[in-house]
Amino acid sequence: MDKHSVISSNVVKEKAKELGFHKVGITAVDGVDNTDAQRLQAWISLGYHADMEWMNSPKRQDISLIMPEARSLVCVALNYYTPDERPEGEEYAKISRYGWGRDYHKVMHKKLKALMLWLESLDAGIQARYYADTGPVQDKVWAQRAGIGWIAKNGNLITREYGSWVFLGEIVTNLELESDRPHTEHCGSCTRCLDTCPTGAITQPFVVDANRCIAYHTIENRSETLPETISSNLQGWVAGCDICQDVCPWNQRFAQTTDVADFQPYPANIAPGLIELANISTEEWNKRFPASALRRIKPEMLRRNARANLDASQLKNDPESNYF
Repeated sequence: MDKHSVISSNVVKEKAKELGFHKVGITAVDGVDNTDAQRLQAWISLGYHADMEWMNSPKRQDISLIMPEARSLVCVALNYYTPDERPEGEEYAKISRYGWGRDYHKVMHKKLKALMLWLESLDAGIQARYYADTGPVQDKVWAQRAGIGWIAKNGNLITREYGSWVFLGEIVTNLELESDRPHTEHCGSCTRCLDTCPTGAITQPFVVDANRCIAYHTIENRSETLPETISSNLQGWVAGCDICQDVCPWNQRFAQTTDVADFQPYPANIAPGLIELANISTEEWNKRFPASALRRIKPEMLRRNARANLDASQLKNDPESNYF
């Protein structure tokens, strides 16, 4: 790969910024210990991944299984925060900020593909492959190694500039690029995320049990009903959960409005009604969530989530609510 050594990391970073990424960092594949792979395996052994069997892919623990020639990862982050606020009132359903606008996979993939094609155009021998929460890659682990931010006590990646309101992506390449310094951790003694989680999903700092996580159950759980410990503590959430992010001091102090127009909320996603979603038809679901990451939450799941919230509220006893 000596002939590729003339390609500067700074040039790659400049191109990533030109394509609209807000943060970019680079880390080498060589010289990485297996501590994170062991930590992931221990987490899986405890059953904390719930039904997410894809977390157990060997590729997630060994990047060379994705690309044997891999030498570097170019890690990127895209800020998605908008200052819109949900209204108060138990009649409203809550949707996580990540799903308010256009599907982030589509936005990230378009930019990552452009960066990958540019890299490959530099030399015929360059290999590159991109991911954005779509492959067996430990996004947050690599992002921390590349200096993007640090993995927080709630399991999210926090950046100094944008808090944790960022989408992550990476390009795996056979290019040997100069690495950035890994990011240090800056949660300090703060335990707001642990103290505020209504289901105790953060079992200890930096460890999240998906079996107790509202986000997991509203997005990934395909069962007809939710566990009682979850359904009684949903607090209005029907698609994801931002509680541990909303209380984070880094987010409260440093969140910045994104310049990505695609992440501006679809108006109906900020304050949908629980009763409305409890009765949503497949046709209406299709109209309401075009090009949306929320399409992962199928109509029957959305109805289930909304009805679980209603069952835990006083609205079901209101004769004028037209609950069903």
